[in-house]
Amino acid sequence: MSVCISKKTRHAAAVALAAALAAGCTSADRALQAAETSADAAPFKPGATVADTLRWHRDLPTDRTAWWDVVGEQQAWAFKNVHQIAPTVNVYRDGPVSELRYRPMDEIAEHPVDTPDGEMGLLDFLHSEHSTTMGLVIVHRGEIVFEAYPRMQRYQKPIFWSVTKAFVSTVLAILEDRGEVDVSKPIEFYIPELEDSQLAGITVRNALDMASGIDCPDDYADSSACYNHYESTMGDGLPMENPEDTPYDMLINYDYGYWADQGVGFDYSGANTFLVGWVIEKVTGMPFQDVLTREVWRHMGAEADASIFAGRNGIPLTSGGLLANVRDVARFGVLFTPSYQAVSEQKIISDRYVDLILHGGRPELFENARQRRRMPDARHNVYQWDVVFDNDDVYKGGWGGQALLINPERDYVAAYAGYFKDREHSEMSLLPVLRQVLDSVFGEGATP
Repeated sequence: MSVCISKKTRHAAAVALAAALAAGCTSADRALQAAETSADAAPFKPGATVADTLRWHRDLPTDRTAWWDVVGEQQAWAFKNVHQIAPTVNVYRDGPVSELRYRPMDEIAEHPVDTPDGEMGLLDFLHSEHSTTMGLVIVHRGEIVFEAYPRMQRYQKPIFWSVTKAFVSTVLAILEDRGEVDVSKPIEFYIPELEDSQLAGITVRNALDMASGIDCPDDYADSSACYNHYESTMGDGLPMENPEDTPYDMLINYDYGYWADQGVGFDYSGANTFLVGWVIEKVTGMPFQDVLTREVWRHMGAEADASIFAGRNGIPLTSGGLLANVRDVARFGVLFTPSYQAVSEQKIISDRYVDLILHGGRPELFENARQRRRMPDARHNVYQWDVVFDNDDVYKGGWGGQALLINPERDYVAAYAGYFKDREHSEMSLLPVLRQVLDSVFGEGATP
């Protein structure tokens, strides 16, 4: 199904469409009709009341744990309001907004999803107790074909946690395209301060592919773990006494040890990402958030500025601190597709980088991973992207239920934000549901 909205009313209709979908319309036709008839009167809705804001602030952990170590509605509020909890640094937009045309598809909204309560349509699933998705945007051929905000307002800027890593690697790839970075070089070639550290000799490429070999895996539970030492220097870790002044100091001085030689196997660590971000800062002479502004955000017609968590010393959490609205994360994804001109006149993402993502990974890193978590149809990881699947889906996930999923070959993008329902994470994961829907609607043999 394809519906054309006039240029004059497109933006207002888009807002009203999102509101209609969030209100529970199960048909894209009905949602669009509501959008067209009420676009001019679509009300602004606050993200929380004054009383709720006070309550959530007072209930935040103080001395026993990190601010993010909550679940359920409290975590949902925190993830949508990080700017109220901790300092952030800005990533700036510029120029006209790239207004994405609407082409809502009933095939997506009503696609069946198997749940413990039986089969229901995707839109109904998102609004059900089985999901903790706050917002989801799907773009096909540069047009929004599905959008829903069951647990947030469209304008809100949730934290995307580790999805941030894909922004860091992409900026590095842009510099690589210009010949400013050679990923085969050891990290100390760009960061001389690391010459006498245990990181010396690790190549930029191995840091990009989570294959540095250092013994510093993401561990959110152990306050004495290497990863918490790193997070604490950023103001985002579990409470610990006298953390290093900055993550730069920690990376120089810490006694990591190694779990494997570099380049042998995959081991997920945000310290690798920070190293890549530090290379970017050294090469450009700018803080990472300003490089992201210069190279990407100001060129993609973003609706809003983004920001990055910077809980200590104004240093951005490049391994997981991006705050942005869901549409703008989707716009970033569109840059990787043949329809990039829907958001940017410039070709920001090179064909070389897209081909590298799709075909330049090293499958042996998964085979030799420290913790085997490989999905049956996973092909490889590469450049901070978690998984490239056999159908060319490219996935980057975030802790708590956020993700960016792109498929350059099929020309679709999905971006979503979420949270954990409880300590057992009993909510249904959106990723397998979404991949099944997208494969059914846009996969081989489909005629969208």
